[in-house]
Amino acid sequence: MSAITQGASPPLRRFSLRFCDPQREHAYRQETFPRTLIQGRAAMLVGMLVYLLCGLLDIWYVPPEARWSVWQSRLTALMVPSLLLVVSFTPAFQRLAQWWLLAVCVAAGFGLIAIQSQVPLENTPYYYPAMVMLTFYTYNFIGVRFPYALGIDALLLASYNLVFGVLLDYPAHILFSHNVFIVSANLIGGTTGYLTERQGRQLYLREKELEEERRFHRERSLHDPLTGLPNRELLYDRIEQALVASQRHRKLQGGLFIDLDGFKQINDRLGHRTGDKLLEQVARRLSASVRKTDTVARIGGDEFFVLARDLETESDIHRLASKLLENLSLPLADVPEPFALRASIGVCLFPYPGMSVDDIVHRADMAMYRVKAAEKNGYCLAEYEACQSGAGFRPDTA
Repeated sequence: MSAITQGASPPLRRFSLRFCDPQREHAYRQETFPRTLIQGRAAMLVGMLVYLLCGLLDIWYVPPEARWSVWQSRLTALMVPSLLLVVSFTPAFQRLAQWWLLAVCVAAGFGLIAIQSQVPLENTPYYYPAMVMLTFYTYNFIGVRFPYALGIDALLLASYNLVFGVLLDYPAHILFSHNVFIVSANLIGGTTGYLTERQGRQLYLREKELEEERRFHRERSLHDPLTGLPNRELLYDRIEQALVASQRHRKLQGGLFIDLDGFKQINDRLGHRTGDKLLEQVARRLSASVRKTDTVARIGGDEFFVLARDLETESDIHRLASKLLENLSLPLADVPEPFALRASIGVCLFPYPGMSVDDIVHRADMAMYRVKAAEKNGYCLAEYEACQSGAGFRPDTA
């Protein structure tokens, strides 16, 4: 279970809202980057349009002699988002996405301060609201994370007061009224930005937790609860995949149906608990005998199935069957020597004409019963032709 379910440690840092797990933080940023990219591009385009619209105020509120300087400040600020729109189509944008977006906000903020510094004092009520808009823009629109947005808006607020309170010596009551609205915008926008990001990250955690639960339950439904091996349903799916691959690439595949000889006697005489331990040992031995690309499944009771993928020649299946018999015949823990375990194995190689998943398993099953009918503790290959008639029966013993 996840840490959020167990309550072992908080998943998020309270202020920065970063995940405590660095790998989860990295995964979150990777998964959310496409949304950040789209949002950032849209915000830059809209922000540039608003910036230009604010320039219409210059007609009435900026003296003619200052208009060119004001537009120089405005166009200089607009160069940053214009350049970053181009950068957003390159791999460099993803590596430093938050810093690029912060640069847009910084350029917009200092551009607004530069513009307002050239406006007569009596006309500032028409310009300082742009700082309020920029506050909401930074927290809630462009996609900058809350801690960064807070830092930038704090920097812009300090710079605003330095320029207009110290350098330009605005009257205290005017500067205070500006601060009331800008600080209020920070409180509202910042709180909204914090809660939105926090809820988004908690939702991400919950989605991942549900994915893990679904994966767990699916894996459990596709695996044998005693041995942990794939069950019949998962086995059939993998045989289907091997069947398709064998037709496409003409690679030889093999299915081995394994039935334990003498298991019922052991189970009856030594008890079901011993029988369960024995099945677990058999599962481990079979798994250790095959490659990682192969599949070992328990399909019921004391019956197992091995799917051997991409064999080079038919001799590979002989070696594998002999190896399985040899490993299964080794002494087992908690099982006395008189009850030594043996196995009968039926083998079906494919591809062959008219093959299907059910037919592959059926042929391997029939070949296994031929071994049992003969002398047990051996393996038999089902021939592609006249298998049901018994032609080509070839018992081999370990």
